[in-house]
Amino acid sequence: MEPEARRKAVSLATGIDQSAIDALSDAPALGLHVANGMIENVIGTYELPLGVATNFKVNGRDYLVPMAVEEPSVVAAASYMAKIAREGGGFRTSSTAPIMRAQIQILGLGDPFGARARLLADRDNIIEKANSRDTVLIGLGGGCKDIEVEVFSDSLIGSMVILHLLVDVRDAMGANTVNTMAESVAPHVEKITGGKVRLRILSNLADKRLVTASVRVPTDALKSGTHDGAEVSQGIVEACALALIDPYRAATHNKGIMNGIDPVVLATGNDWRAVEAGAHAFASRSGRYKSLTTWEIAKDGALVGTLEIPMALGIVGGATRTHPAAQAALKLMGVSSARELAEVTVAVGLAQNMAALRALATEGIQRGHMTLHARNIAITAGATGSEIDHIAKAIIAEEDVSVACAERLLEGLKAV
Repeated sequence: MEPEARRKAVSLATGIDQSAIDALSDAPALGLHVANGMIENVIGTYELPLGVATNFKVNGRDYLVPMAVEEPSVVAAASYMAKIAREGGGFRTSSTAPIMRAQIQILGLGDPFGARARLLADRDNIIEKANSRDTVLIGLGGGCKDIEVEVFSDSLIGSMVILHLLVDVRDAMGANTVNTMAESVAPHVEKITGGKVRLRILSNLADKRLVTASVRVPTDALKSGTHDGAEVSQGIVEACALALIDPYRAATHNKGIMNGIDPVVLATGNDWRAVEAGAHAFASRSGRYKSLTTWEIAKDGALVGTLEIPMALGIVGGATRTHPAAQAALKLMGVSSARELAEVTVAVGLAQNMAALRALATEGIQRGHMTLHARNIAITAGATGSEIDHIAKAIIAEEDVSVACAERLLEGLKAV
């Protein structure tokens, strides 16, 4: 399909209104007057291709998933793996409560362990003061639910105490909420401890806000033209085994997972940098950086993959409410809560990882990627309009997806 036909198909499948479709088209969705209010020193806006991943079934429900990304093969790979996953019932997901953690750093203490004891004893007062700052959140069932206190008795600047506020942020990402709470309780904390509060800010290691996705794929669904399903499954498991023990492989392995996650986070107006930071920190929680996914072969031969990852996403506040395209992307997905958005997003990450490992276990990563990259190569070589598809197909046929080949073929085309 051409883009206009795809938009019509998406509108028909999802039932979203024309204004949402318009916001996802090539018409400017983010007006300069809105952009100027979002960040500082605005001079314009910056665009990325917005695609739709298809075939996703998560917890028995079908989804179309918006993905904003510049890299060829990402949307296609996720969609194809989602199609294969349907043969095993699709993806299953679960998530914990949306708990974010604010950190309050307390310095200048002679008795850090005594200060910790005093903070724990004053738990109810601290929670009450934190919750006094956001009555709307409390009315929605959220708010500060508990505290943690950690002592670092030896650091470059001596001992310090870190107070954590554990806050249920409901459908928000939660950064502004927890930061405001941390700042509001700081004077009270200084009174209790006799120390000096320095940092008062959230942690992007949202390890109490976890999402788990799993997939079970029958052996026959994984066969390719040159490999049977059992061989592909074994190759995927072997590739993952290296990522579980070698940080050099794990970095690339996890980047492939984020190839699926980041575009959804970006398309929905969420903070992809926070998600990236949390993911990689979580991958290092054992003291060694390793794979975020595990792949196993069940007794019946089915391939089973799991991904557990922190996922701090919101559907209210921030760019999700100011960027028209982000609002339209959320409508397209049809999600009703931040947890649902997070669960679908993690399913996409698992699909993307399966696609990369399947390619590595069979034909190699470059063949499919470069085929989808051919249009970019044609454009780089100077092709325009109908020339783009013509040159892209020609360099694929010659099995030389390079700018030099594209330029040679384009020169011949223009000479005709």
